[in-house]
Amino acid sequence: MPREASAAGGPFDLENLRQLVELMDKFDLNEVKLQRGSDRVIVRRGPAADECGHVGFPMPMSMPMAAAPQAVAPPVAAAPGAPPPAAASEDDGLTPIKSPTVGTFYQAAQPGEPAFVKPGDKVRPETTVCIIEAMKVFNQIPAKVSGTIVRVLVKDGDPVDFGQPLYLVKE
Repeated sequence: MPREASAAGGPFDLENLRQLVELMDKFDLNEVKLQRGSDRVIVRRGPAADECGHVGFPMPMSMPMAAAPQAVAPPVAAAPGAPPPAAASEDDGLTPIKSPTVGTFYQAAQPGEPAFVKPGDKVRPETTVCIIEAMKVFNQIPAKVSGTIVRVLVKDGDPVDFGQPLYLVKE
């Protein structure tokens, strides 16, 4: 058995741990940390705390489930001599801000709050542009470029993939 939870004798034997849990119940404590020399014990009640350093944000009230991918009709060829689509030429020279992870895209810290950025806003590399929730961890996404937000490419609450463009920025 590990020293921290030895059956008898050590600084953190099972009887001491039982007494510690009883005291936690009696005084309604959620966490107790003890250290004696190199021995250490942490006792927690309830859900485990997130110790990975990510910033946590409250969950939105309702989160739509991602719909199953729908079959998409093949693109229709443009008539000969027709001008190319305007969106392609408008996007030339713009820098995308891409998703660094797979998750759910949120434009604001909480529902009802203003978006971190909107078209026309100036951003710097450290500017938080959105939050991507992955496995119940809310990750703040920095712009990583300087410029002006031209277009938001993803809707709030939509699932995103690694490398998917989220915004277009004019540097």
